Amino acid sequence: MGIDFHSKNSSSTYTTRSADESWIKAINKLVPIETMSKALDIGCGGGIYCKALSDMGVDSVTGVDFSEAMLAGAKENCKDYKNIEFKYGTAFDSGLSSSSFNLLLERALIHHIEDLHGCFNEAYRLLQDGGYFIVQDRTPEDCLLESNESHIRGFFFELFPRLAEKETKRRHNSQSVREMLKVVGFRDIEEVQLWETRKIYDAKEQLLNDLRERTGRSILHELDDQELNFLINHIDASIASDVNIVERDRWTIWRAMK
Repeated sequence: MGIDFHSKNSSSTYTTRSADESWIKAINKLVPIETMSKALDIGCGGGIYCKALSDMGVDSVTGVDFSEAMLAGAKENCKDYKNIEFKYGTAFDSGLSSSSFNLLLERALIHHIEDLHGCFNEAYRLLQDGGYFIVQDRTPEDCLLESNESHIRGFFFELFPRLAEKETKRRHNSQSVREMLKVVGFRDIEEVQLWETRKIYDAKEQLLNDLRERTGRSILHELDDQELNFLINHIDASIASDVNIVERDRWTIWRAMK
């Protein structure tokens, strides 16, 4: 099944939340954000993290995505931000000038990509000397952590082992990411783990509705409607609290410099 990122129906699926303070704090520890004047977000989706970078003080932010539908949603999401622009392009061919940015973000991108060398080469080309490259994704180990009332994603893979197999196969392990960054020429590589708050729900039903809509969760498009309802009912029964549910996802972040 899978999600069609090019469908107009997907244009707003990655626009409905904001970057959490936990993410902002993590990036501030890795990057001297006050010195960043031009940032690029490749695989920007709905522009959530373009907005975050702008709000953190970056003067100019460019978002690139390979889906015109996603870009349409991003432009609408960021319409009040005059310092954010969007371009059509890919992680291998952005169409942008070399040495143009001092911060480049690729969040939740590389699990869609097999050719890390080509992807990281393009990032290296785009960055200025001394520029910062942030790669954020899940390793296989991040994906398979046990479920609890905050780690909702864990339920997906415990209930449907085939999803766990698909998920881990498309994820790069930490060593392969670090080695490819070095091969391309990046230096001063640092790796951290982050439990990023995805969303805070005032009521459990808001979470269950989010799951029904498969909002921002491409892996749920691998389930048919009957399977999805089974998952939702299981999560409903597994979470005792009906209010103030804080959903967190585990990520690995690699910071490198050109």
